[in-house]
Amino acid sequence: MVVDDSVVIRGMISRWIGAEPDMEVVASLRTGLDAVNQLERINPDVAVLDIEMPDLDGISALPQLLAKKRDLVIIMASTLTRRNAEISLKALSLGAADYIPKPESTREATAAETFRHDLIQKIRHLGAKARRSTVHTTASPPLAPRTGLAPVAAPAAPAQIARRSFGLLQPKVLLIGSSTGGPQALMSLVAEIGSVIDRVPVLVTQHMPPTFTTILAEHLARASKRPAHEGIDGETIRPGQIYLAPGGRHMRIARHGIDATIALDDGPPVNFCKPAVDPMFTSAIDVWAGSIMSVILTGMGSDGMRGGKDIVAAGGSVIAQDEATSVVWGMPGAAVNAGICAAVLPLNQIGSKLVRVFAGDRS
Repeated sequence: MVVDDSVVIRGMISRWIGAEPDMEVVASLRTGLDAVNQLERINPDVAVLDIEMPDLDGISALPQLLAKKRDLVIIMASTLTRRNAEISLKALSLGAADYIPKPESTREATAAETFRHDLIQKIRHLGAKARRSTVHTTASPPLAPRTGLAPVAAPAAPAQIARRSFGLLQPKVLLIGSSTGGPQALMSLVAEIGSVIDRVPVLVTQHMPPTFTTILAEHLARASKRPAHEGIDGETIRPGQIYLAPGGRHMRIARHGIDATIALDDGPPVNFCKPAVDPMFTSAIDVWAGSIMSVILTGMGSDGMRGGKDIVAAGGSVIAQDEATSVVWGMPGAAVNAGICAAVLPLNQIGSKLVRVFAGDRS
């Protein structure tokens, strides 16, 4: 279900979705009120919901839609303004599955193509997980299923997870990578690791555009009660601080004399992402070698897996979020399947594990 007051945006998104063999557009609506009133009749798996609309805006429609269909996947769409970034992050706390920034001009080919790629991937991965949950749960009867969609495959039986030992060296830094579902996971995690932040610097790469990362850094500061800000090119990295990769720039680590410093990189996307986790992970090895603790949280794709391999090869460690608590088990799943993780944990257990590891527990 596509909900946007712009006929151009509705038409563009509908064409993109209609071109995918595993998706169909079941409704193209102008307002949030239309979406709420027609939800039972339409019964979509996924709603792409604009923020600014007449009659009933996206943030007001969101809880009403979820009240009618609690397993509805809602992806908030908005232009890149500070206000919309704030609203998008608020929407995540109210139950939206994800957000996507709309390009300022759909006539710009590169921006439109990036928007298309990101939107289709989010719909595919989030929608597939939601449909599997609907098919395999008996907790609450879903609305009558629609016909014409691709069948939902049952998840494969989980393979035995191979775990490595934690690195022998005391970690001197904590690196965290995340994507879809990451903002909420990050805010939960940093609230639990105050003693770790006080001891070592914490560097975070979250797949996010500019403006959104500015707002996220402010949220992380409030959640952790510790200083948090977007990394600044050339600044010295110090314990007690959270450094967040700014949207649209890779955040690498460099050595300047005896100090570790932030090095922002305006190079091409890595793993279709900018910022990407792999550049931060791999560059950290030149500074901290085997004294690295890294965490890979919920997200689509495999970003962080290759950098995690390099960290483990250098003597460091990787912890991955488990599948049950991940919004999308792409990034952490890739690390688990690569056999590089010392622990695979539910989100609510990662913080306490990090506190123990940084206190000297290597078990």
